Amino acid sequence: MGLALFILLVILIAIFGFWDTLAAIVGATVMAALAVLIGIGLLVVLGMVVLGRIRGGT
Repeated sequence: MGLALFILLVILIAIFGFWDTLAAIVGATVMAALAVLIGIGLLVVLGMVVLGRIRGGT
């Protein structure tokens, strides 16, 4: 569900970005922010997995 929502959001940003230059710049900024947030989330999840394995969890 989360991936489908993300793909829909990306498509909507891409379509909206073509309406004029300002919207395209805002769309690109939002895409960059989403990429950063996904990267941070990935690092957090990876850190939780690594710490769980170090502490002897399942």
